[in-house]
Amino acid sequence: MTSFWQDVRYSLRMIAKAPGYAAIAILTLALGIGANTTIFSWINSALLNPVPGLATPNEVVSLTLSKPGDNPFPLTYPDVEAMRDGQQSFTGIAACNFAQMSLTGKGKPERVFGMVASANYFDVLGVRPILGRGFLPAEDEKPGGAPVAVISYRLWQTHFGANPDIVGQTIEINQHPYTIVGVTPAVFQGSQTGVRTEIWVPIMMESQLNPLGDLLHDHHYFWLLEFGRLKPGVSLQQAQAEMTLRLKSEVKNYPEEHKGHDSVTVYPLWRNPFGLNEFLSTLLPMLMIIAGLVLLLACANVANLMLVRSVGRRREIAIRMSLGASRWQLVRQLLVESLMLALAGGAVALLITFWTEGTLLKFLPATEDGPLALSISTDRTVLMAALVISVLTGVIFGILPALRASSVAPVAVLKEDTGSASGGLKKARLASGLVVAQISLSLLLLICAGLFIRSFLSAHQINPGFNPHNVLTASYDLFTAGYSDASGAEFDRQLIAKLGALPGIQSVAMSDRVPLASDSGSTSVKPEGYVSQANESMETQVAIITPNYFQTLQIPIVKGRDFTLWDTKSSRRVVIVSQAFVDRYWPNQEALGKQLNSDLTHEWFTVIGVARDSKMTGLNEKPVPFVFLPQYQVYRSTMIIIVRTTADPLAVGKTVEKTIHELNADLVVFDVTTLELREQIASFPQRIAGTFVGAFALLALILAAVGIYGVTAYTTRQRTHEIGIRMTLGASKDDILRLVLGHGLRLTLAGVGLGLAASFALTRYLSSLLLGVTSTDALTFSSVTILLCAVALLACFIPTRRAMRVDPIVALRYE
Repeated sequence: MTSFWQDVRYSLRMIAKAPGYAAIAILTLALGIGANTTIFSWINSALLNPVPGLATPNEVVSLTLSKPGDNPFPLTYPDVEAMRDGQQSFTGIAACNFAQMSLTGKGKPERVFGMVASANYFDVLGVRPILGRGFLPAEDEKPGGAPVAVISYRLWQTHFGANPDIVGQTIEINQHPYTIVGVTPAVFQGSQTGVRTEIWVPIMMESQLNPLGDLLHDHHYFWLLEFGRLKPGVSLQQAQAEMTLRLKSEVKNYPEEHKGHDSVTVYPLWRNPFGLNEFLSTLLPMLMIIAGLVLLLACANVANLMLVRSVGRRREIAIRMSLGASRWQLVRQLLVESLMLALAGGAVALLITFWTEGTLLKFLPATEDGPLALSISTDRTVLMAALVISVLTGVIFGILPALRASSVAPVAVLKEDTGSASGGLKKARLASGLVVAQISLSLLLLICAGLFIRSFLSAHQINPGFNPHNVLTASYDLFTAGYSDASGAEFDRQLIAKLGALPGIQSVAMSDRVPLASDSGSTSVKPEGYVSQANESMETQVAIITPNYFQTLQIPIVKGRDFTLWDTKSSRRVVIVSQAFVDRYWPNQEALGKQLNSDLTHEWFTVIGVARDSKMTGLNEKPVPFVFLPQYQVYRSTMIIIVRTTADPLAVGKTVEKTIHELNADLVVFDVTTLELREQIASFPQRIAGTFVGAFALLALILAAVGIYGVTAYTTRQRTHEIGIRMTLGASKDDILRLVLGHGLRLTLAGVGLGLAASFALTRYLSSLLLGVTSTDALTFSSVTILLCAVALLACFIPTRRAMRVDPIVALRYE
């Protein structure tokens, strides 16, 4: 230990003697380590600790329908009962679902994001309320018999003023009385990563919280998210096999509904396929890999710096070896010096991490219909990771220079002149090899960045199948305001008429979902004359719309007609389908007049129109079968007003809200925005990936340029005497240019070749994040290669120009 501290003190003295070298090395390492610790802080918060506040979170898993690798699917309540009752793999299985709620009764109604949950919800998660209690088993027995609520710490603070006597007080949710029985800890924001929940109500009260009626006995409506706590020693595969077996009874009794969804998949909680997890579990590991490549580039740069510096320390090392120092002692001392630099870089990197840890949140869309609350923090785990990364970095960039520097022959070195700059061809070859690696990694990162940037630009050029310009959207929920189906439909008619008469409004319609929003809906269909295959899922995307929906969004109806005000509950049931629906179920047939059955109402609907395909769920989606049902036949209480304006849509937002409140002053209007903004939100995965990968790639380009400049300058300095001889013997400046520049060009081409090979092999894994561009896009590959070659040649030209100006007499006296 004494010798170690001696090495530390000696290393600090040596670093202090070369402040310029130390500053460059520490800054380079800080950028590389900082990129990694920043991304790791996101992974730690979003994936390793996806639901803060859980007891032993590694035991909690998500359960979904469908086979592994297929799209996950929620469950019906009878599915949950079949899997839950009598199972042996879990200490408990809980179910929940989001619910929009309105707090009424005191002051202005407030819309909050709530959840209906089984009585064991908090017990399975291991969350203990800080005030009061969670739900009791008896509150999971009788439908409509548990009017109690647990509220979040945040809601307790903001809405109730942190009243210490809040437990036992009565509040109104959707105009029904509920008793507050508990307050959750501040750290707990809900069981879905990144989505903040404010109120929890027993699942037995679901009929008061959704307009679809009794779902507890419905075998057709898949709506529940399920999770469980594994018993000790039970694997995911064992739990998955048992749950699939227990689901068989429901699959057997309801085969049509479970087509394609007859198996259970068990996921670790960090891979929960609903919410932000699916996107973050793909993006963040990819960014971590790219940040790791940036760190390798930084290590290569510092290793080259150390190789160059070791030339000036050859005599020092030779003298120490002559005085009895072993090679291991020298390697140890040089590694300690590397560790000091790495730890200093890690300390600066932590400052960078504290500054950049919240950057991710700035890219996430903030929408009222799904309030995001991703908590990012630099905790002890991140600090430990920074320490480990710093130590590994010190070893990675320090080991090769240490081994190379300690391999000198003391006698040969001591015979050299003190002014010798000779470091040996071996060091030059090692430095050149590091530069080739830098160039190849830089090219890989630049190509990744180029693909994401092209993808982001492509997102703005894709035709979504509708016109998003000058369209305002605003939402409200009549169910939470106490409206019946009949009175709600009449409210919708009156509102559309009043809005349509306002100046500046070109067209008005309503829908329960709009294109490229987080809202989604599906229905199981039975098209007339179509024979489904075994296990073929008949789930089809669906939207409930009013007349003028297609006119307002400017989606052409290619055949037939639009809905009218006369398509009501007393008239023939009608439906409009997409072109993709026709192509799948009635190819080469006349669709108008065909019928289909929907499990939304279990009635037969007649096709009266065929609409052109449009992108409803994402800009990268392929045309999918879609059905549109009329609002006045299949009523929905939560609707989105769609208003096409003649000017800036946000300018009429207040007018729209005022018109709504003229009909009902207490109705909560929310999520007032534009369709263009929704379109931008739909492309945010490409934007966030392009931004961060682009930043890393720019850093990599700078590091590569510095690296090739350094090695070219180093090798040019090594060959100063040789250049003087050549010029004395008649070599021209052009000959010197070809000599020095040729070396840099060979390194560049070698690096480009390796980088292109790696890029073709690895970029295919980015396909799921790309939009409108292939993973082997020729324009990206060629333009990035040209850019890197130009930068590399510029870095080579600076020392080359210096070599061309060498005075032969001075060069001959160099050694």
